Amino acid sequence: MSTGTAAVWGRAEQQDFRSRVRGALLGGALGDALGAGVSGLGLEQMREVHGAEGVTDFVVAHGRRGAVTALTQLTLFTVDGLIRAQVRRDTGAWHPPTDVHQAHLRWAATQRDWGPDERRKDNGWLAAQEWLYARRDPARSCLNGFGDPRMGTLDRPKNPDARDAAALTRSAPFGLLVGWEPQLVLQLAVECAAQSHGHAAAQLAAGAFAVLVHGLARGDSLDGSVQHTLALLAGRPGHEPVTASLQQALGSVRQDVPGPALVEALGVGDAAEEVLAVAVYCALVGEDVRHGLRLAVNHSGPSSATASVCGALLGALHGETALPPAWLAELEGRATLLELADDFAMEMTQGPALHSPTTAAPGWLSRYPRG
Repeated sequence: MSTGTAAVWGRAEQQDFRSRVRGALLGGALGDALGAGVSGLGLEQMREVHGAEGVTDFVVAHGRRGAVTALTQLTLFTVDGLIRAQVRRDTGAWHPPTDVHQAHLRWAATQRDWGPDERRKDNGWLAAQEWLYARRDPARSCLNGFGDPRMGTLDRPKNPDARDAAALTRSAPFGLLVGWEPQLVLQLAVECAAQSHGHAAAQLAAGAFAVLVHGLARGDSLDGSVQHTLALLAGRPGHEPVTASLQQALGSVRQDVPGPALVEALGVGDAAEEVLAVAVYCALVGEDVRHGLRLAVNHSGPSSATASVCGALLGALHGETALPPAWLAELEGRATLLELADDFAMEMTQGPALHSPTTAAPGWLSRYPRG
């Protein structure tokens, strides 16, 4: 499975990989939706409104139960960009950060326009999904970062001081590049984070999240994946806040019964490293996906962000069958999420059968144009 080509993927490996891709994308969206109705509320406010246990099920947000936010929208466009990068490789143009950036510019267009512009034939199928044009609390860092065509780079990042979690929460798909070496996954996620976030902690938190998902998608344990991620971070300038947050999350596992007090000790702000630490802790101590996500929501921090990251980790770890079916049944955009997840898995495992430098399946290029 080291190269991700069809020749080295057995049927069982393909099925397992698809389950983990589906799990990561659907799990992240479930966490996002579970927290969407209470993000910005303190714990006591949640309890006043929803009872002593806080949020235990979807609550109405954006006019419906199971609604997702810009966190999930951006994650979908990250996947779209990664598929297009693979397709464009046939042309000799191989620079995934550029393709991901172009995908995020397509997301930015959904936040400005009323609906998909049918005159644009090069946008592919994802940008034609009407439901993605709803504006769902996008972070200012992302609106500003993708508000013009210039691509932020590590040398010249967009929003130099941005440390919030909006680059982190869209970075799970990088970890699903299981044929890549983990240090390359880390580098790609960091470079793409710089397109909207300039602070090293935000960039390295995004990279750490991607490496965590990468380890889980390859079959590692969560604890083992955290340890490997810490080792990779150690050589990166500015890693100290992210490393300290992950180490604190590991240390919290050995303390008392899991609950809001331990979660809030890891951070209640929107700093990317704190959101990552909360998500990792809840994934480590959660008895199952439902319990982990409830822990990740019921605190005074940014509930959608922490639960989205936690859900992606648990989904990559356990696969789609571990996700709560009653929640999946109500999840906004589930059909789109499944379709994109399966396209990603097919591209990564059977790409050469879909396209090459000389030939291509017309339907595939219609979905993921090379231009």
